[in-house]
Amino acid sequence: MRVLVTGAGGRLGSDVLARLRDDGMRVRASSRRPRTGPDVEWVVADLATGDGLAEAVTGVDTVLHLASSPRGRTHQVDVLGTRRLVVAAAAAGVSHLVYISIVGVDRVPIPYYRHKLAAEQVVAAGPVPWSVLRATQFPQFLDDLLATSARLGPVLGDRAVLAQPVDPAEVAARLAARLAAGPLGGIEEFGGPQVLRFDEAVRAWREARGSRRPLLPVRIPGRLGRELRAGGLVTEALPRGVRTWADHLSDTYGGTARR
Repeated sequence: MRVLVTGAGGRLGSDVLARLRDDGMRVRASSRRPRTGPDVEWVVADLATGDGLAEAVTGVDTVLHLASSPRGRTHQVDVLGTRRLVVAAAAAGVSHLVYISIVGVDRVPIPYYRHKLAAEQVVAAGPVPWSVLRATQFPQFLDDLLATSARLGPVLGDRAVLAQPVDPAEVAARLAARLAAGPLGGIEEFGGPQVLRFDEAVRAWREARGSRRPLLPVRIPGRLGRELRAGGLVTEALPRGVRTWADHLSDTYGGTARR
């Protein structure tokens, strides 16, 4: 199987490329900027403009669509860019397109999530056989969020928000399994092994870093807060990942106290 991976230069992309190579797949990886790497054919393609997409999908059997732009041009890249990719993949005779999305895009009222949901709908409405995998947030995202919050003093957050961190390498393995299984024609969800309250996650994070910064509770208002506290970011789907938030903290901070 020859696979095109869009957005291969991102956090998930590196784990996906390693997994696909280990599985013996021939991998072509796309990025907006030129890149090189072992055992991977890198090509330049821009979802926002469509430049290079036709060439990127030519000769591949499947497309694993990871590319996203959460901090700007989101509609142009995630929605319109996904439509351009679907059109190009159909013209090239691609037999399966797998799209990575996020648990909660259909429940949590965040603008970025609305764009991801719209991109799912583009994939489902297109002519290429498809699958969507919604994953919960990565522990690195939660770690970065807490570090940013704590820069000016206390850690700020709604203590009752629920999270379910999932290791990106395990998401990569799930994506590879979906490629091997063929088109689902539907949506599956995949989350980490534990559902944590925000205050539980903060407590473990502080202990791992040797930090004395307190948690300053800030209740998120409105529908957004209600959805986050009600479990909008978590899933009961099985199977789940096995690496925990504590595993991530141990790998990241070890036994060295930090402040």
